[in-house]
Amino acid sequence: MPKKLLILAATTLTLFAKFSATPSMQCEAYNNMRHTKNTHHITLDTSKKYTILKKHKGQFLVLIPGESIAQRWVVPSCFSKNVKTHKSPNISKHTNKYKTSIFNNKNNKNQTLLVLSWQNAFCQMHRRVTECKRFDRSDKGHLTLHGLWPQPRSNQYCKVPHKLVAKDKHHQWRALPNIDIEPQTLELMDRYMPGYVSRLHKHEWIKHGTCYGKSADGYFHDALTLAKEVDNSAVGDLMRKNVGKKLTLSQIKAAFDRAFGKGASEHVAISCSGGLITEIKVALSGHSDEIKDLIFNGSHPKSRCQQGKVDRTGY
Repeated sequence: MPKKLLILAATTLTLFAKFSATPSMQCEAYNNMRHTKNTHHITLDTSKKYTILKKHKGQFLVLIPGESIAQRWVVPSCFSKNVKTHKSPNISKHTNKYKTSIFNNKNNKNQTLLVLSWQNAFCQMHRRVTECKRFDRSDKGHLTLHGLWPQPRSNQYCKVPHKLVAKDKHHQWRALPNIDIEPQTLELMDRYMPGYVSRLHKHEWIKHGTCYGKSADGYFHDALTLAKEVDNSAVGDLMRKNVGKKLTLSQIKAAFDRAFGKGASEHVAISCSGGLITEIKVALSGHSDEIKDLIFNGSHPKSRCQQGKVDRTGY
């Protein structure tokens, strides 16, 4: 499209815009609502104001002047702290719609390990990855999804072609096939799996999700809903209340007992690196709509780490 026509089109679209806002996060801006393509790898700039053309099916259509594909789709939480006239997405209303799908799958008979990262600590050690280049310092931190891994660990790459396995093992995640994920699941992913901007979700699906027994959307919705429940429980609260301080494995286990019932602690382990708590691992098993039932049916993982510091936001 000629430059003059492009500017005219952008101006015309602006006239019909609902409002303008500055993003609070560096989100990727996608060509389509399924977030399978991002021409020129456009990321929202938190120092700029963007025209938001409309909200549709839980996403914002944003105008990015100067781009050949100027209308891009992003999740509303990209603007959640800077848009006062619009409510931030209510993730829970989508969670309830799908909750009966959690592990309610007869094909999934193996034990499963839910692996949650403390995002502050992850970014302390991976400063150059896209999701860690800018922190929201008003957020004390939260637990995010690393993965949901069918056990034993050898249960990987189920019916995946050798070429794709090789690409995954060489961290060529952008070259992996696109994944069909519903908008409701993408909203959960935006909050509880920020690594999706680095294509972590493609890696997790190829390596672990293909052995889960559900579609990619079903796998991620189950995993993200579980991550949300743990982060919104006494466990996530304990981590946030102790930012900058040390926590012991016993204290974290006690929080699991408070949140999910006495004995839940027997199914929990933590990982540490550089003196920081990096991950919480929860062993799950069974076919239930309740996370506490899944925990009590899980195995008893061993923890090599007994205590660590809860990292603050920033470096």
